[in-house]
Amino acid sequence: MKKVRTRFAPSPTGYMHIGNLRTALYEYLIAKHDGGDFILRIEDTDQAREVEGAIDMIYHVLEDTGLHYDEGPNKPGDCGPYVQSQRLPLYKEYADRLVELGGAHYCFCHEEDIQKMREQNSEGQIFKYQDPCHAISIEEARKRIANGETYTIRQTIPSNGITSFEDEVYGHIEVENATLDEGVLLKSDGYPTYNFANIVDDHLMGITHVVRGNEYLSSTPKYNLIYQSFGWDIPSYIHVPPVMKDEQHKLSKRNGDASYQDLIDKGFLKEAILNYIALLGWAPNGEEEIFTLNELIGAFSVDRISKSPAIFDIEKLKWMNGVYLRNMDIETFHEYALPYYQKTITAKVDLLELSKVLQPRVVMLEDICEAVDFIDQAHPFNIDLYTSKKMKTNPENSLEALKWVRTALAKTEHYDDDEALMNLFVHIAQEHVVKNGRIMWPVRVALTYKSFTPGGAVEIAHILGKEETLKRIDQAIEELEKAITA
Repeated sequence: MKKVRTRFAPSPTGYMHIGNLRTALYEYLIAKHDGGDFILRIEDTDQAREVEGAIDMIYHVLEDTGLHYDEGPNKPGDCGPYVQSQRLPLYKEYADRLVELGGAHYCFCHEEDIQKMREQNSEGQIFKYQDPCHAISIEEARKRIANGETYTIRQTIPSNGITSFEDEVYGHIEVENATLDEGVLLKSDGYPTYNFANIVDDHLMGITHVVRGNEYLSSTPKYNLIYQSFGWDIPSYIHVPPVMKDEQHKLSKRNGDASYQDLIDKGFLKEAILNYIALLGWAPNGEEEIFTLNELIGAFSVDRISKSPAIFDIEKLKWMNGVYLRNMDIETFHEYALPYYQKTITAKVDLLELSKVLQPRVVMLEDICEAVDFIDQAHPFNIDLYTSKKMKTNPENSLEALKWVRTALAKTEHYDDDEALMNLFVHIAQEHVVKNGRIMWPVRVALTYKSFTPGGAVEIAHILGKEETLKRIDQAIEELEKAITA
């Protein structure tokens, strides 16, 4: 049995978008599930669209996510070079050979004229260029080329018959040859088109399985005709459905949709991102949704890839990211949180204690800055925050509760003991025959001037310490008295 070899072949045209990373992940999992090789190939033949720094970004993302390739530009094997712009003589050699085999022909038509015909084509009709250069013999064509005439090499497709193939996701596909356009394989500048270069490279690199978007289903018969002309083995095809931002629109880096780096910058964990995108079009055998990369290798199977588009649900990713954060030990979470504290907090507080409060509540690391910004300076006074129907609080009874708390807190020294502080607040509520929320809510607001806080009154008082807690309660009492009597 031939060793499984897959390849991730991105174009360096920008950041790594989610659909592209999912393709890399699936290629990696298919190879590693069967003990095969995962190859990285840079397809940079579209020089006009290449973005500076994009190749380095590809290397970084694969390294960061643990999708380590067995062969590639920085890890040469026997099939290099692994950058297409360094393989140009190969494409010319194989394009000329394909002409001799009858699978392609030299074309001297101007692209501008062909484009005009394409634009004049009746709407809804399949455009197939009727190339007059079919009638030119190879000998005559080569004389014209020797005389300096500009040319391309265009695929020759039979005018009748059917080309079929088996796809591991979509099953049996067949297309009438008469509907296939004879595309350019080698451009006039000597660069190959994607449709030719990837076939030559996949063959020479021994690729056994090709994963790509289902938009290439209609082009695959053209690729297979080239394989057949050369007498090469055709790889297994796995065409995957698109990743959608909603029911009508695909995720696209051209449209500015979130890239891998965007998600990292927002505080998503690389492990959560990789886990989530694995589930965009693939379903595990069972109810489990949380997988390490090694667990994905063991669980992944092509037969569970869906034919239906997958919608990128940021809320589901947030949930999954939260699971990963909560599953960390506190020391690891604290290390992740420290950079966000350093951006937001200058006051001296127990940051490890703050991490203990935040870990069960945070779903994105980026949320930390907003969650803790009250520590350095409370937000502006807002009397409306002291009204909560759920807690049955209003400014008047909040003022009353804060005065009770102020008296009790001034006498206690148990600011490092959450249980003692909680018992203190509960005792105040029992003493005045009110529910705990009537005490806790005003204290939380007084200490943060926020309705949503990273912890409850006990945790926040503990983090701020006695002096700062009393100072903020005094200020809240003063502001409430002014507002109520105004």
